[in-house]
Amino acid sequence: MLSLGPLGFAAPLALAGLIALPVIWWLLRVTPPAPNRVRFPALRLLRGLKDEDETPAKTPWWLLALRLAAATLLILAFAEPVANPSRQDTGSGPLLLVVDDGWAAAPGWAGRQATLDGLLANARRTGRDVTLLTTTPRAVAAGLDIQTAEDATATANALSPRALAPDYAAATARLTDAALPDQGDWQVVWLSDGLTGPAVDGFTEALTRHGPVTLVAPQPGNTALAIVPPSQLGQTLQVVLRRADDEGTRLGKVAAIGQAERRLAEAEFTFADGTTETTVALDMPLELRNAVTRIEILGEASAGAVALLDDRWQRRTVGLVSGTSAEDAQPLLSDLYYLRRAVGPFAEIREARAGNDVSEIESLLDRPLSLLITADVGQLVGDDADRVGQWVDEGGTLIRFAGSRLAAQTDDLMPVPLRGGGRALGGALTWATPQGLAPFDETSPFAGLDIPDDVEVHRQVLADPTADLSDRIWARLTDGTPLVTAARRGEGWIVLFHVSADTDWSSLPISGLYVEMLRRIVDLSRGTGGSDQDTERLLAPYRALDGRGRLVAPPALAKPIALQAIAETTPSPAHPAGLYGTPDGFRALNVIDATTSLAPLDTGFAAETDAYAGSSETALKPVLLMLALLLLLADGIIALFLSGRLRLPRELAARIRLNRGTAALLALALVTPALSDKAHAQSDAADEIALLATLDTRLAYVKTGDDRIDDLSRAGLSGLSQILRSRTAIEPADPLGVDVERDELAFYPLLYWPVLPSQPQLSPEALARVDNYMKRGGTILFDTMDHQRIEAIGASPGNEALRRLLGNLDVPPLEPVSEGHVLTKAFYLLQTFPGRWAGGDLWVQAQGDAGETPGTLNQDGVTPLLIGANDYAAAWAVDARGLPMAKPVPGGERQREMARRFGVNLVMYALTGNYKADQVHVPALLERLGQ
Repeated sequence: MLSLGPLGFAAPLALAGLIALPVIWWLLRVTPPAPNRVRFPALRLLRGLKDEDETPAKTPWWLLALRLAAATLLILAFAEPVANPSRQDTGSGPLLLVVDDGWAAAPGWAGRQATLDGLLANARRTGRDVTLLTTTPRAVAAGLDIQTAEDATATANALSPRALAPDYAAATARLTDAALPDQGDWQVVWLSDGLTGPAVDGFTEALTRHGPVTLVAPQPGNTALAIVPPSQLGQTLQVVLRRADDEGTRLGKVAAIGQAERRLAEAEFTFADGTTETTVALDMPLELRNAVTRIEILGEASAGAVALLDDRWQRRTVGLVSGTSAEDAQPLLSDLYYLRRAVGPFAEIREARAGNDVSEIESLLDRPLSLLITADVGQLVGDDADRVGQWVDEGGTLIRFAGSRLAAQTDDLMPVPLRGGGRALGGALTWATPQGLAPFDETSPFAGLDIPDDVEVHRQVLADPTADLSDRIWARLTDGTPLVTAARRGEGWIVLFHVSADTDWSSLPISGLYVEMLRRIVDLSRGTGGSDQDTERLLAPYRALDGRGRLVAPPALAKPIALQAIAETTPSPAHPAGLYGTPDGFRALNVIDATTSLAPLDTGFAAETDAYAGSSETALKPVLLMLALLLLLADGIIALFLSGRLRLPRELAARIRLNRGTAALLALALVTPALSDKAHAQSDAADEIALLATLDTRLAYVKTGDDRIDDLSRAGLSGLSQILRSRTAIEPADPLGVDVERDELAFYPLLYWPVLPSQPQLSPEALARVDNYMKRGGTILFDTMDHQRIEAIGASPGNEALRRLLGNLDVPPLEPVSEGHVLTKAFYLLQTFPGRWAGGDLWVQAQGDAGETPGTLNQDGVTPLLIGANDYAAAWAVDARGLPMAKPVPGGERQREMARRFGVNLVMYALTGNYKADQVHVPALLERLGQ
């Protein structure tokens, strides 16, 4: 081959035809075009006329240049020119091509392929045989054969980088076992990735025995980069990058990738001159951090530049929900305080934040959540129960802690059925003594944890004996009763601690065992699925990593890996790098780990070194032949024109004229999207109510749909508001009626709810709205207006309706207002709480149970609900003139005054809480009692 800079000619003798170009020029110049034949009419018709078409006497210069160009292109085409010719072969024997096709060859694979194509093209032109040897291991080892250049080209075109490291020991064995015949001067070319590896010295020695070795390797500074997967996941993702050579400065970017190739975060890295390792930190929110599926070096496109992540690198997200509203008042005494301290070191905590039309549970489950903890939530209300049940079925883990609410009532989301009321251990009214913890069973997730001697339980909820109860117990007390039970539901878990999350029922929350137990359960949450305990389980190949760092279907010969062995497994044809398991839970096997080191290849063995070709060899003969053919075709058409055999009309048959003054269309569609009048009215009304409720303090009543009852409720709260304005510092505005199915309740400190026998069932949205209102500090007075004691369940239609209503809400334990309750001294000193009727009890949230200190159930001091039957609104009601609308029975005006005083105490109690419970007020109260 003759090389002239970027051009090469495989048949240079054909260029001798260029000598004939002057002869061709002379012949074309002296040969005129064919004459133009014209048919002459009668001579008289030609008299005085001049023919404008003339036949030239010689070939025009531009036509001559076109024909010479076509001849030149034909001569160059037969010389077989080649752009970017490859290096010339040396030797006369077969060509031994060694190709590193591991992960480190992927970044510059295009250059390797171009060099390989050029070497094989030379072999095809010279008729040399080729032996092709790849250095990565194969699942089925094949011997080395001498092939024709054409067959070797087909094999080379099928090569692609693999997610493996070269195995030079196996390559040496293949080369030795092949016993290649000595056919003269072998040409050995090694297309290397530039990195050294185990047994490379023996491999280079085997190559040199076949002939001088030409080593083709990347330029210094262009070898592959590797990324080491993070050892653990903290607040940031920290990864280590490595390179083989330390020459020069190298810059780049690292990206965290999520599902659907979504780039979640980026960070720049710098290899300083003289360094082979650098660290990169990727800082991102928890939700994004848990969504990362891999970390890769941008622009490298190799399996070594990708770190696959699985659930081991994810920090769990734990949601907390409490059944009481004591958090804002005394956070250090709340159950959530102990849960935060226990779970915070190893999980991300997310607490419930309820908003307009959004419950606490909904606010947590709207975002991905690993585990949900509810503390003393007796019954999940409305859609929350269905939402949590579906979440658990799909793989969520629900932990529930007992308390007075859960002891009073439960729902279906329990691992075992419970007995009502709970069990007290120790105290003045029981012979039982506090119990310690029994050793954990071997099948329990808590197996192996040390049990402190000072952990005691003095109250618990008991499980009803069932046939499978023993299989669901994870922890027991020393008397055999369950402390922790659990059950599988769908793909998830429901776990119940039979004690409270704070120290009211046991000393477990202030022990280190509490932290370790919660840690074990968090490890079982979404993503792990308990697979860590089943170490003998085989993980089938799920996705494989190809040499360019892409996840593809696993090869047919890939084998499963035992869970306990995956950490020590090195990628191989039987166990390719990738993901093992199922879409619901998998483990990652990466090409690079913390023990991988990169070092440059020693080139001392090579007789010659070279760099990879920038682009592949390109044959120009087809292009030149095509151009010559087009020029000859143009020459033929021009010859037809010059000879008169092809003419164009002198004028166009028609001309297309454009009118510049064409008017544009000016019709515009003036369609204004508008809402209906009804929608406008509803929006304006909602805004007006929100302004009225927030600019002034207002009492509110629940609309029943009965006009007489609603008018009486509005008149009653209006009369109470007048009393408040005249006797206290509170100046409430006119009351408002609310619809619990639609209106926001958070604007009002107190709701008066008259319960009718025809009370309809509330929708799940309304139940969630009412439950959220009571748990966030609101107070509701339920009034059945039938003068019956609340404990006489079933004695009246009003009580039946109230039972149906409260049965769907998370209601705390109730008791009649006790002596000394804040409600008896919030403003007036009261002993009874009459309305239109007298004698009925007023029920509030229980202040304390056996074994508990009074007041610990609701530290903000305000009960979320009051239940009475004395028709309070009727006693408060006044007409437009300020006159009473109903007569109290049997006490008359004295009873009306006491009903008004109760109304004043109720509003003061709802607005100010438990300030009157403080001991600083005792002297003043005793003095008033003495008067």
